[in-house]
This record gives sequence, C-alpha cells and structure tokens, in this order.
Amino acid sequence: MIKVGIIGGAGYTAGELVRILLYHPKVEITYIQSKSQHGQIVSSVHRDLLGETDLKFSESYDFNIDVLFLCSGHGKSIQFMNQNKVPAKLKIIDLSTDFRLAQLDHNFIYGLSEVNKKNIGSSNRIANPGCFATAIELAFLPLAKHNCIYNELHVTAITGSTGAGQMPTQTSHFSWKNNNVAVYKPFKHQHLAEIEQTLFGNEVKHPEINFIPVRGNFSRGIMAICYTNTELNLQEAKELYRQFYQQAPFVFITDESPDVKQVVNTNKCVLYLEKHNGKLLIISVIDNLLKGASGQAVQNMNLLFGLSETEGLILKPVAF
Repeated sequence: MIKVGIIGGAGYTAGELVRILLYHPKVEITYIQSKSQHGQIVSSVHRDLLGETDLKFSESYDFNIDVLFLCSGHGKSIQFMNQNKVPAKLKIIDLSTDFRLAQLDHNFIYGLSEVNKKNIGSSNRIANPGCFATAIELAFLPLAKHNCIYNELHVTAITGSTGAGQMPTQTSHFSWKNNNVAVYKPFKHQHLAEIEQTLFGNEVKHPEINFIPVRGNFSRGIMAICYTNTELNLQEAKELYRQFYQQAPFVFITDESPDVKQVVNTNKCVLYLEKHNGKLLIISVIDNLLKGASGQAVQNMNLLFGLSETEGLILKPVAF
C-alpha cells in the first residue's frame, strides 16, 4: 500500500483528495494535518465524509510515508519545503502555484500528464497545474504542439465559487454570489504564466493570450470558451485533437456542445470544436476541484508509482 500524508487538510481540494484516496485500492492515508482543525474529526469539516472515515486532523506530520500532498495554499508550499529537511526519496505533489514555473530554482515537474507523462513518472516532485490553466491548456495544446497557432488566443472562462477556496471573502459569500456574475483579473490572472509556459515553452515572442476570468454563481466546474484563427477546417481540427489525446484517458472530444454538469464529480476534460469562418472555437469543461486540482493530483500520484492513470479515479458525474 502507498502511505499518504496530507498537509493542509481543511480546504476544498484536500477534502476532495481525501474522498478519492479513501477508496483508492492502493492507498492508505497515514495522516491529514491541519493547524486550524487539529484534533477534530475529518468528517466534521468535510461533512460529505460522514460515515466514510473516523480519521482526525493531526497537528504534527512526519516523512515516514511514500507520498506527501501539499494542500496549504499559495506561498505556503515553498515555505514548507524551505523549513523542513524533506527526504530526497519522498514523493511530493504540490497543489499550489509555488513550483509551477520551470525557470524557478527547484526540481518540480509540471504535472500535466497529457504532455509530461514520462517526466512525471520518473520524478519525485510534482507541481500540480492550476484549474483555469488545465482547462485552457488542454483546449489549445494540440494546436500548439503542431505549430498551428499563428494568431492571438482568446479565452473567456467562468468558474464556480469553490475556485476561491473555503475561507469566506467579500466576493464568495452567498448573498454576493447568488444571481450574480463578475469579471476579475482580466488579462492578468496568475495562471497565465504557466499557460504560456506550457503552450509556448521558452519562446520569448509568442501569440498573446487574451484571458478574461469570470466568477460564476454555481459551486464547482469551469467552462473555458476559447477561439483563435486557423487554416484548419473542422474535420482536420477534430482529427488533430483526437489523435493528440488518443492516449489521454480523461480527455474526450465530443460532437455536442458540453455543459459543466457533464464533468462535475469526474476527472474528465470534455472538448468541443466548431469552425466559424476562419476561427476555431474550442469549449473546454472540467471540474475545478478534480481535473483542476485533486483528481489530477491523484492521476499524477498513480504515474509516480507506476499505476494506471485511472486507478481510483472512476468517478461518476452528479445527477441532473
């Protein structure tokens, strides 16, 4: 059995991670650390786990495990790594932004398996991609890797309220979110850097990505509405995408315009393509907490230990 530790266990992504790992056939959760909730029963915070586990949050942690998930939030993972003598052989999967950019001085591999599967499998340090980044990268990667991007990329992407984390803020409480939609961080969202890195590598000059993030009035899921100019016709584009994702077990090309409920509570990314004159429209939908966070983290864990990517991740979408 793979012995797992979790740092920062009280948030949404950690809750989803625990839910998956409890039923993973090759995993044993050794501890779930939380400074704010230590001593409390895990199901008192993650209430969907009532009756699923009697684990309690721990204040302490150790490295006598096989893999450690860092779920504490942005800025805290790098602090944790700097403050602790982490054994080189211990596998780390970080769900924050701290180690996603390759030019930083670290040995973390970017954990998007659809382009980095071999590197992930041979590494001990994985930087899990961001949720917006995952949806947008998967939308454009087939074009980028076949040198079919010549013009600006345009993205409007709407995310559920869980994308803002569990701690209530002025723009995440119910009375603000309900019956409301708002744009935030237009053209300067923090995920842009990793998207540019994934699509264009070290190219100094590359097509601009015009990204408009939107806060939605639903709890979970992301829909990224993407388009760019291309000389490919629709059939050529579909064939390009199907071939590119042929070995990607969680990416699906559909002929019907998708919706968010199609992927909620799954590790799927569903892609839909249309051609309008010279423009290729790509709609990408994922669950921000699963394919955009915890599900993808378990997918990466499976690769680290030589398991099938789908091990423990056959999750069913919510009912309509």
